[in-house]
Amino acid sequence: MESLKAYASKFEDALETIAHPLKPYLPAIARFLLVVTFFEDSLRMRGDQKYYLRKYRGFPAWGADVFLILNVLVMTSCSVLAIARRYTEYAVGGLFAVVVSQSLGYGLLFDSSFIFRTLSVCGGLLMLLADSMLSSRRSARNTLFAGLPSMSETDRTTYIQLFGRILLVFLFLGFIFGGELSVARLVVAIVSFAGCVMVVIGFKAKWSAWMLITFLSISNVVLNNWWTLHHTNPQRDFQKYDFFQNLSIMGGFLLLVNMGPGGLSLDEKKKNF
Repeated sequence: MESLKAYASKFEDALETIAHPLKPYLPAIARFLLVVTFFEDSLRMRGDQKYYLRKYRGFPAWGADVFLILNVLVMTSCSVLAIARRYTEYAVGGLFAVVVSQSLGYGLLFDSSFIFRTLSVCGGLLMLLADSMLSSRRSARNTLFAGLPSMSETDRTTYIQLFGRILLVFLFLGFIFGGELSVARLVVAIVSFAGCVMVVIGFKAKWSAWMLITFLSISNVVLNNWWTLHHTNPQRDFQKYDFFQNLSIMGGFLLLVNMGPGGLSLDEKKKNF
């Protein structure tokens, strides 16, 4: 057991050394990646989506126009606010509203792949909200007459971080329990499941998040290489959508790496012993 702890400690030290040059830029990178799927989605909204809404979802022509225009405006403005770290609570609320409206508008509530990905993106948004609340609290502590944060503020942030961690791993659960069984897939599924459990309970959360980011980066390039498909290929848009959603989920994990798992985690509890 002691040797295992020693190896784990060495691994954490090595990971910290590798990640150290990125640390000052990690929050900005994480925020950009988190909202990149909304930027891409706003650019992708065009006539064929209007046709789909009218033909298959029963929208009137003006209703489809209003739906698409509102989604583009909210996604673009809220994404810019999130990157700029301005009015983050409103930005997160607006992006949540977009997720819900698109799920209902396109009739995707019973598409398990979409739901798993969307829940992970929502987990990333919760991590963004928690990051904003922690930053506001640190700023308040630095003011001359600021008091200590109330217990309710602390509890709210830690619970948001917990729910964010839980939602973040849903994408991996879809991978673990789906697809054809093979030896390679079984090994990857076991490792991914272990990483998901560690993120959820907050045990070695930072390096388990790095492990999942690495896995997601490799699989994203291999499985969602939309740039290799001809622009007339119907699969191109689907792979492009999945690719950018995975980038957003990676942004959520980077926020977890940057600020830690929060108070409701084994990592935090260990500090008290």
